Amino acid sequence: MLIKHKHSWHETENSVTDESAYLSRRTIIGGLAAAGVAATAPMALAQKNRVLAPLAARPTAYQSSESLTPEAAITQYNNYYEFGTGKGDPFENAWRLQPKPWTIQVDGLVDKPGTYSLEDLVDFNALEDRIYRLRCVEAWSMVVPWIGVPLASVLKKIQPQSGAKYVRFETLADTKQMPGLRWPVLDWPYVEGLRMDEAMNDLALLAVGLYGKEIPNQNGAPVRLVVPWKYGFKSIKSIVRISLTDREPRTSWNVSAPREYGFYSNVNPEVDHPRWSQKRERRIGEFGRRETLKFNGYGEMVADMYAGMDLSAKY
Repeated sequence: MLIKHKHSWHETENSVTDESAYLSRRTIIGGLAAAGVAATAPMALAQKNRVLAPLAARPTAYQSSESLTPEAAITQYNNYYEFGTGKGDPFENAWRLQPKPWTIQVDGLVDKPGTYSLEDLVDFNALEDRIYRLRCVEAWSMVVPWIGVPLASVLKKIQPQSGAKYVRFETLADTKQMPGLRWPVLDWPYVEGLRMDEAMNDLALLAVGLYGKEIPNQNGAPVRLVVPWKYGFKSIKSIVRISLTDREPRTSWNVSAPREYGFYSNVNPEVDHPRWSQKRERRIGEFGRRETLKFNGYGEMVADMYAGMDLSAKY
């Protein structure tokens, strides 16, 4: 019998925000002022956004007693350079994205390669509700109620071969839908990767929703990766390709700025970004800064994967 041990960052069901609370319009609007997000978003933009269907998900042990970041802040303050480099650009421009229908190409060292619909890969009858902290390299953070399935469950469906050591992910690159692709900010398409043991860790999540609904375009619709112990740019959005390989994949930010963005990109306050410190972070919706937690506070479940590694060199 499999017994899941309770970790120090797990909370009881009574100590977390329930679904009715986090879907409360009053809760969301009440947090806008603290989050510094304008409550008067243009109605025209709201009308352009697709209607987000509710998603049924079972509660899990992966919760947090910390206050959730207001939904409006999560959906209006984003990094998604395919829609622009400003934090508000994705909210204004991502209405162009057409997330349905959606297919994902699977290739490389797998026994079941092919082009899959999202519904073929993600079991929408087994979605999980998980609250994860998201820490960005620019020293801001959020607490987000994600909905998705463990990445491991998807990898098991495509049956990795014994020689597979890494998982490579690729984002959609369509100039008709993504105006940011017109500028060579990065070498498009956006690419990220994980080592196989990282990908199989139970914390790694393929998310299809947040705040009880389908994931909005600007947050990576219809499916994105969430790797909560790593900096946010590792959580690649709008995935269209998953490849298994025996070589460490060349990832977008590591290729663009190797001194600033390593392959592993674990949250580590002991390793400064070349242009700023990572020791403290600004939680969206709070005043002041708080101490950054190593591995974003998830060390009990991930630190063993890096035993013996020099994390100042393998950053």
